[in-house]
Amino acid sequence: MSATTLLSFSNLQLAFGHHPLLDHAELAIQPGERIGLIGRNGAGKSSLLKIIDGRISPDDGDIMRISGLKVATVEQEPELDDTLSVLEYLTGDITQSEDWQRPARAGALIDQLGLDPDAGIAGLSGGMRKRVALAHALAEEPDLLLLDEPTNHLDFTGIAWLEKLLLTARCSVVIITHDRRFLDAVTTRIIELDRGQLFSFPGNFSQWQQRKAEWLQAEQQQNAKFDKFLAQEEVWIRKGVEARRTRNEGRVRRLEQLRRERAARRTVQGNVNLAVAEGQKSGKLVAELINVSHSYGDHCVIRNLDLTIMRGDRIGLIGHNGAGKTTLLRIILGQLQPTEGTIRLGTNLTIGYFDQMRENLDENASLADTISPGSEWVEIGNQRKHVMSYLEDFLFPPARAHSPVSSLSGGERARLALARMFARPTNILVLDEPTNDLDIETLELLEELLQDYSGTVLLVSHDRAFLNNVVTQTLAAEGDGKWGEYVGGYDEWLAQRPQSSMAEESQPKSRKKETPQGTPQPAERTRQNRTGRITSWEQKELDELPDAIARIEQEQANLTEKLSDGTLYREGPDEVERINTRLAVLETELEKLFARWEALEEKKQN
Repeated sequence: MSATTLLSFSNLQLAFGHHPLLDHAELAIQPGERIGLIGRNGAGKSSLLKIIDGRISPDDGDIMRISGLKVATVEQEPELDDTLSVLEYLTGDITQSEDWQRPARAGALIDQLGLDPDAGIAGLSGGMRKRVALAHALAEEPDLLLLDEPTNHLDFTGIAWLEKLLLTARCSVVIITHDRRFLDAVTTRIIELDRGQLFSFPGNFSQWQQRKAEWLQAEQQQNAKFDKFLAQEEVWIRKGVEARRTRNEGRVRRLEQLRRERAARRTVQGNVNLAVAEGQKSGKLVAELINVSHSYGDHCVIRNLDLTIMRGDRIGLIGHNGAGKTTLLRIILGQLQPTEGTIRLGTNLTIGYFDQMRENLDENASLADTISPGSEWVEIGNQRKHVMSYLEDFLFPPARAHSPVSSLSGGERARLALARMFARPTNILVLDEPTNDLDIETLELLEELLQDYSGTVLLVSHDRAFLNNVVTQTLAAEGDGKWGEYVGGYDEWLAQRPQSSMAEESQPKSRKKETPQGTPQPAERTRQNRTGRITSWEQKELDELPDAIARIEQEQANLTEKLSDGTLYREGPDEVERINTRLAVLETELEKLFARWEALEEKKQN
């Protein structure tokens, strides 16, 4: 192991069940690395983290850690001490560790994350518990930070905060996540756990995708050559008397070795086969909300909302944790009566619901009974499938069909919940955080299915890439119960949102509102104003600014109008990306022009 290597292992082996999770795997982690660990659900990613931090031991292999290595782990569903307050949990018992600076670090993290130091752990939401767990790990000042699905339960602001923190962190980081945008933003290396082996790719997720496609093609070609050669040797050995007479012992031994190698090859696991049983079409109108408001005591989450949802709409609901997204979903579906206003539901509505916590799954039921209780068959459109075959479409082998739901991992539970929802005829799909626990391949297949689905989709998600790829409209919480409607997905909302939007209002308490690039700070403005009266060339610049601003606003309007064409997202994704990039550039230019206009106007008044 290199003197600077934090941790390395070689020939590592770990098995649970028939196939090994780690099969003579090799890994080395260097200081300052930010590694994205990806792989199929059940591949063994979480088990690998447990080996790294010492919670479990491998069956075989060598592990070397640098002396004094400090590792901190944030699990997917962190277990916290519910008897403590936030401050007590973060500071810990410093008399034992003699870490006298820890209270100061804990206080700074509490401010950064907008946490209430006196709040009890027991009463925190899932998102707040995740923030507390992250703060606790960071307060340890680890050399190596392990994060298992850190973006689950975080809102956009929390994800942005975590991205910024990891980009400036002094420790090395290993991250398990399905969030492709997050991986692109923070990682310096992608490691894929595939069929027991660890494959390393330098760069971020998008770069990995390209390299992985090239690597798979090369592997396929190599396997094809191997199989062709093996087939030729099998023909030779079966020639009978002539082959036995010649008795080329070396060739026979080589054939036996080829057979062993072919038997040991672990082929790529197939993809989930997603198909949805679409029911009869709903009426053209799905739901109409007229002047709807809803409050919990003095807390208003929806205020005077008018909303019309038509058949075929794919709407994304976004907002900070606690903004009322799930409440609004329930009102739209007629499951909750609002405090004020009128709701009119369309006709022939058949709803499939995918809930965030998978609470609709019966822990004691078998997988087969969960999919098709009382029957061995599932009807998918015009196709009739045996429940065993249908479960195999979702990567559940027949041997597990009678296992209880309680035996499943988080990713397997998510796949089962999707399988059950898709097995029932629907014309409205309601998905509340569907991306949590799903692997990236399944996410991409789910995106394709939703793009082709002829019914209506209502989606709550903090996965920015998933929103961009699925929805054609966005409904965003903007504070004080107000909701805004926007054409397009997350990036389109980002370009069009008002300055008083949800993202700014939900910032942690200590985060200062960022000044747009090019906006003079107060001290800088004072220095500018002290330079004297406005000059003639500055006056000329000031006179020209309104026209320049108008030109940019017109271009923004034209581009936004293009994005309103729903077919563009299916037929021209590259054009959508180009338009979004241009809109971001225009927004920056516009902010600079407004800042310059303000500065010159102030100077003119002196």
